[in-house]
Amino acid sequence: MRIAIAAEIAPAKSLIPIIKCLDAEIIGLTHGSGVKNLLEPYCTKIHSIGHGRKKEYGNRSNFKIAYLVLRDIMKAVKSLKGQEIDLLLTCGNAGDVRKGIAAAKILKIPTLHIEQDIYNPIEMIAFSNLVTVPSQKYKNFLEERYGLSNVRVIGGYPMASYVNMKKLNYVSTIKNHDNYLLVVLGGDIKSEDLPKLIEMLEYLDKEILIAPFRFKSGYVSNFINSSKLKVLDGYVDLFPLMKASSGMIYGAGMGLTIEAGVLEIPSIKLAGFHHEHASVDLAKELKIPVLTIEEIPKAIENLKKPKGHDLIKNGEKSVYKLVKLINNFDSEKIKTGGVTSMRRIWEQRSKFR
Repeated sequence: MRIAIAAEIAPAKSLIPIIKCLDAEIIGLTHGSGVKNLLEPYCTKIHSIGHGRKKEYGNRSNFKIAYLVLRDIMKAVKSLKGQEIDLLLTCGNAGDVRKGIAAAKILKIPTLHIEQDIYNPIEMIAFSNLVTVPSQKYKNFLEERYGLSNVRVIGGYPMASYVNMKKLNYVSTIKNHDNYLLVVLGGDIKSEDLPKLIEMLEYLDKEILIAPFRFKSGYVSNFINSSKLKVLDGYVDLFPLMKASSGMIYGAGMGLTIEAGVLEIPSIKLAGFHHEHASVDLAKELKIPVLTIEEIPKAIENLKKPKGHDLIKNGEKSVYKLVKLINNFDSEKIKTGGVTSMRRIWEQRSKFR
């Protein structure tokens, strides 16, 4: 079997325990350097299909975005054409999934999409032959809200299996730091939130390491006046940084929530602008508080470890179910939701912009 995969760095961690269990050749479609480094050990070939947008750059015109997306779709088509791909496996709700599924549709390659965000999926999952979700509640949501009929319940998050098996190796960036607080700036942070967030972090008067992720490190540093706040430069492995920290504040979605839960890191999830999100649901299940920036100082001293045992157990089960679905894909796949479902998802996504 020959399988292509497309996912950003956090969703790619969901795919690794699955592809490790498959007897298949893996072709990777990557969306940035971090995910390329992550997937290289598991892929026979890796093709770049574009880059994500850094948030501080501001909004581009619709015409410019459309041009960039079409250009990258053609890159994905070129990467997959003639490769005799049996299946495209995708996860996440970013542009790489959109480009990968669009290319597979053009080339008539069947697709299986692992959906974790639920309330804000990428509109192109409407053209996947199968869509999987963690629970029956989410299956009902996708069917009722978007009209999808090809949804399967896998009972958990496969990324939890990856986090659980990951070996924790301390890195040089943490050797000279003790009892620090880790702050991760992911997709739930807008550029206009940064000054207020940095001001609050300086008020805490703690040693703080900031992983900028969706921002350039120099851009974040512009707002900092305290020597106790250090901004990490470039891509960093968060696992050892999380494990060595006294706690974490993060403005991100499902990936960081799963990692905090499995590693049992005392954490605060920033409420951000996604008031309805599966990562918010999971954070509440794990007893990770979801707070506004203003609420952090009162909560930071009383953080407790989330309990991730069930998250790990159900993650292992979900990997097994996904491998079974892939190995029996021809008998499982059914008609896609198509244009009607895509339109419904597009309308829903407008609420998250």
